[in-house]
Amino acid sequence: MLQIQAGVITPNDFKGSDTERIQKAINAAKGKSNKVVIPMHNARGGNIWKIDRAILLPSNLSLILDNCIIQLSDICRDNMFRSDNVGVGITNPGWNYNISIVGIGEVQLRGADNPRSTGDAYRTLTLTNEKGRVSYGSDAGKEGMKQKGDWRNNMIQIAKVDGFKLRNITIKNSHAWAISFERTKNVELSSLRFMNPEYIQVNGAEVKTYNKDGINLRHGCKYFRIDNITGINGDDLIALSSLDAAPYYHSNGDINSYQVTSTKWSGPEDDTEQVFITNCQTNYTGVAIRASDNASIHHVYINGVITKARPDTPPPYGGSPYTVLVGGRGYGDNSVRGKINNIYATNLFGDGKSLILVESQVADCQFINGVYTGNAPDAITYNVDKKTTSNITEVNLIKVPNTPK
Repeated sequence: MLQIQAGVITPNDFKGSDTERIQKAINAAKGKSNKVVIPMHNARGGNIWKIDRAILLPSNLSLILDNCIIQLSDICRDNMFRSDNVGVGITNPGWNYNISIVGIGEVQLRGADNPRSTGDAYRTLTLTNEKGRVSYGSDAGKEGMKQKGDWRNNMIQIAKVDGFKLRNITIKNSHAWAISFERTKNVELSSLRFMNPEYIQVNGAEVKTYNKDGINLRHGCKYFRIDNITGINGDDLIALSSLDAAPYYHSNGDINSYQVTSTKWSGPEDDTEQVFITNCQTNYTGVAIRASDNASIHHVYINGVITKARPDTPPPYGGSPYTVLVGGRGYGDNSVRGKINNIYATNLFGDGKSLILVESQVADCQFINGVYTGNAPDAITYNVDKKTTSNITEVNLIKVPNTPK
């Protein structure tokens, strides 16, 4: 068990708001102990730490969360944690190195009770559960307030970091993606739990908050180890996306984007590769692998993913479309043949609309050992002419009779 040493810096050593004290503690530790502990007890009173703006994480930081609850405040319209090399107006971000966030005991990161903004950059804020590309936000209709979401709705936003660890955390009701990585490498994620349904309660009413992915790997993410991830999600548990959508892209630091760094694909350095995913379970979609045009995702290794609907949490859109998606459409031009390659997935279970869904002209993929109890005729579904794929191996993918939910 990880032990906390006496004399370690905590926010209780400083004055100000919770946000100010946490940031002061991090700044004081920078270049010295490089370690900060956020304890259960908040010296200002109570056991909840309220965040009004993003806590900025420098290189070489070890942040220990000791049985604490950290929550975005109702005035916050920002990430909870963000690497300090990126943000609004930072057009030429450098690299950060070696950041870790480790939970001890029971640790919760919570969204706001009444969030100002939820959803992605293409969703308009609304106060009601209307149809269309919308998502709840208390800023809806307010003069002078931005009326669409953006990357600030992601609870943890990490970009251009070499060396990152996140362990033993529960994330509840993030405002969009729970954790988003961009152009980040050498990452270890383990023992993460998500409580991220589409619906949340605000002042006694049920409102919809959309695009509730668990973990997102965007452009240029490499060498990721992801293990023991569970949760209730309003979208993909884990999504890998390398999208070549030029000329329709956002630049670094654009507040109108879903990414804090540029959405432009600049070549192989922006491909996603060498990702290892094990031991995951969710009520909705499991692992989604999406690439468009010339962008590539390759060498992804998946072992052990279960998608099983929960009777107490109706899944979005009438049920999970897949346990594993390879391809994906609607994110720019279709993926060039073979740009998605060397995807290896084994030990899968699913009860949704498909177990494995292939939507691109993929190459050199192996799908081995799967059990499917949903309504599709086969465990693997091709929404692309199978003749345009190459070297696909299917072994022991079992479609069993429907079972009671």
